[in-house]
Amino acid sequence: MADPRSYRPRPGEIPTDPGVYRFRDQHGRVIYVGKARSLRPRLSSYFQDLRALHPRTAQMVTTGASVEWTVVRNEVEALQLEYSWIKEFDPRFNVKYRDDKSYPYLAVTMGEEIPRAQVMRGKKRPGTRYFGPYTHAWAIRETMDTLLRVFPVRTCSAGVFRRAEQVGRPCLLGYIDKCSAPCVGRVDPEEHRAIAEDFCAFMAGDSARFVRDLEQRMRRASADLDFETAARLRDDLGALRKALERSAVVLSDATDADVYALAEDELEVAVQVFHVRGGRIRGQRGWVSEKGAESTPEVVEHLLQQVYGAERGEDVPREVLVPILPSGHEEVQEWLTGLRGARVGVRVPQRGDKRTLMQTVTRNAEQALARHKVARSGDLTLRSQALQELQEVLELDDAPLRIESFDISHVQGSDVVGSMVVFEDGLARKGEYRRFIVRSGTGDDTAAMHEVLTRRFRHLADAPTPGADEDGRPARFAYPPNLVVVDGGRPQVRAAQSALAEVGVADVAVIGLAKRLEEVWNADQDYPVVLPRTSEALYLLQRVRDEAHRFANTFHRQRRSRSMTTSALDGIPGLGPARQQALLRHLGSVKAVRTATVEQLQEVPGVGPALAAVVHERLSGERPAPAVNLSTGEVLE
Repeated sequence: MADPRSYRPRPGEIPTDPGVYRFRDQHGRVIYVGKARSLRPRLSSYFQDLRALHPRTAQMVTTGASVEWTVVRNEVEALQLEYSWIKEFDPRFNVKYRDDKSYPYLAVTMGEEIPRAQVMRGKKRPGTRYFGPYTHAWAIRETMDTLLRVFPVRTCSAGVFRRAEQVGRPCLLGYIDKCSAPCVGRVDPEEHRAIAEDFCAFMAGDSARFVRDLEQRMRRASADLDFETAARLRDDLGALRKALERSAVVLSDATDADVYALAEDELEVAVQVFHVRGGRIRGQRGWVSEKGAESTPEVVEHLLQQVYGAERGEDVPREVLVPILPSGHEEVQEWLTGLRGARVGVRVPQRGDKRTLMQTVTRNAEQALARHKVARSGDLTLRSQALQELQEVLELDDAPLRIESFDISHVQGSDVVGSMVVFEDGLARKGEYRRFIVRSGTGDDTAAMHEVLTRRFRHLADAPTPGADEDGRPARFAYPPNLVVVDGGRPQVRAAQSALAEVGVADVAVIGLAKRLEEVWNADQDYPVVLPRTSEALYLLQRVRDEAHRFANTFHRQRRSRSMTTSALDGIPGLGPARQQALLRHLGSVKAVRTATVEQLQEVPGVGPALAAVVHERLSGERPAPAVNLSTGEVLE
């Protein structure tokens, strides 16, 4: 790990012009590429106190061994050069999105003499119009099959086309009028190109013109008593409407826009984009990527660079809707405008249909990230690899097949609770989760953790071997873990070890996972263990820690919501919630209950003479404290 001060350039050496910079490691490999409107303040920001940097940025500058820069004329040139270098060097600390070659497009090869409609993947070719991407290739084939009766464009391969030319006989699609059969001269190349251009116009969103034209032709044919032609046009119109139904209108103003959304955690970011053309969703795609040393605005900027950097200008829409503006969004906007040849707006939707659509895309991104995590955690090979890595890194005798993680949750010392979650073989065992109400009520997390661990491990000390329930099955709470994970650094680990030692448990390993830099702390070591970001062991520890945090917060919110109000009726023996409600319904308020006689109290259903006497005695004496909202101090009575 390098000291950034060892290669920090002198401030006077760094120009104040716009430019692009590269960090290299000790082997000369480029590990990060960035751009700046002014190089001097941007580069100086990397060489401040490491504690003030984001953890990913701190890891990047300590991995680096040198930095270099290139001055350019303006910010747009800097954006273009940054994109080129990211593609060339593939830096490890820049966000890397999964290549989108698996996403199929509906492509029309307008660059050929006889254009062809087909499913295409991979790198885009010049002279070809692309529509999509689609989630599945069968969706493209269904769309084409529906539209070919209206736009009979060629779909066959070059070999099939040449063979039809040689034999002078079209393929099956030519016989059923789903191809205009240019191979046998049924239409000339200019007529076929006109059909292909109409097909592209319909797919690009200009659908109303074709629907309107077919309706007019159908009415004219019907008026001329040409019912056979009218019926064929009616079926063509139904095919167009069927194709349109598959892409619902989401923006009423026929907007062309790409809508992006992000969902992220500490290590990964999921991206979803909906391609809207003519107000209808024409395609969707997504990525899940490991996070680099970038902030969220930089992630958005590099995402737009990747999506549009290799695109033709005709694929850049009029609007690009993002969850947060990219860094240097004015330069990004100018760059996209140059690609499209017309004004492009990059903005965050604030209200209306576009805001609603953004929320839908965001939910898709969140679900994509959740599915990715489930798939990753469900992979037996990766789980085994994670457990083996933990055994090696922590120097354990056996793989930690049972891991327990503990966390504390409270708000300024009130409603202090603890949680215990259990992972066996790398999977959560939610039936064995436990919740603790911290009896000491202290706001000290270390003391609260000590209490929770003492109470949990006292079961092991009292019953060293797992007991059995009434059915003869082992009692789950009595199983000892192989590893205990607490949220925090060395102080929290030492408190946990102290609690285990006090109850006589000495054969359970205890570690802490510090959230800021994701360091693994062991009480017996002076320095933490830093696992690689791609480590399956680190991923497992993070899931265990985050699940304990979620479980503790959920229990704390439940406790807090129940204790937000107190009443003068609380604490009276025999007066539960149902009878409290009955008293309030019958008498109207706590004040009326307090002034009521014993006879009046007995008139309430469910309140007998003994209970009425107890209530009257409790409330008629010294005036108790009024009901208050504990969070605000507001008197509620």
